[in-house]
Amino acid sequence: MSRAWCSALPGALRLAVQITPNAKKTEVIGVLDDALKLKLQAQPIEGKANEALIKYLSGELGVPKSALTITHGLTNKRKLVEVVSATLTPEQVARILLK
Repeated sequence: MSRAWCSALPGALRLAVQITPNAKKTEVIGVLDDALKLKLQAQPIEGKANEALIKYLSGELGVPKSALTITHGLTNKRKLVEVVSATLTPEQVARILLK
C-alpha cells in the first residue's frame, strides 16, 4: 500500500487530501492516486469545506485546529495540509485515518 499521501517534515507532517464536498456525512473513503480521499458534510462555499476539513482532521488526529494549515489548494479539491506535531508519525496517521 502506498503511503505517499502522508509524508514527514521536520516537526510536522504533510497530508495530500482530495475532498468531495456536500456529502451526507464526513468520512474517509481511502487512498486514491497518492491522496487521502475524504467526503465532507459541508458546502464548498466561503471556505466552509476547508473549515470542516481542518475540524475533522484535528479531531481525528488529536491535535488543536491551530496545528493544521492548508498550504496548497484552498480553492481546489486536492489540498496539501500541514500538521505541526512532534509526536505523530506517517504510520500513526495512516492507522488513525484508515481505520
